[in-house]
Amino acid sequence: MKYITTTVLLMLFSLGVLLPSAAMTNSTFYGITKHVSTSNIKVEDPKTNQTLSFEIVPKFDQIFSADGKTTYQMKDIKAGRYVGIIYDQKALGVRHADKIYLLTSANQKIESQ
Repeated sequence: MKYITTTVLLMLFSLGVLLPSAAMTNSTFYGITKHVSTSNIKVEDPKTNQTLSFEIVPKFDQIFSADGKTTYQMKDIKAGRYVGIIYDQKALGVRHADKIYLLTSANQKIESQ
């Protein structure tokens, strides 16, 4: 019985260690907002002309200034605004925004938190 309990604990521990690392594979995309709605945002990188769309979950509230000190609402994101989006594709199976940072210029980067 002790052997089974130890084996089960080791299996649970190994799963707990492996799962968070897979979920933490975030990427960042910088660009100009081309379209924004309650369910998605489309951003174009003016340097490469690459355009990406990101799903937005209901009641999304992770919108910050570049320094991360000021929070904003979705209504503050307008077409033509520079943004930095931290996103991943693991949790929902589609590219979705985890955090959106409102930037003042194309050269501004998200400050490390």
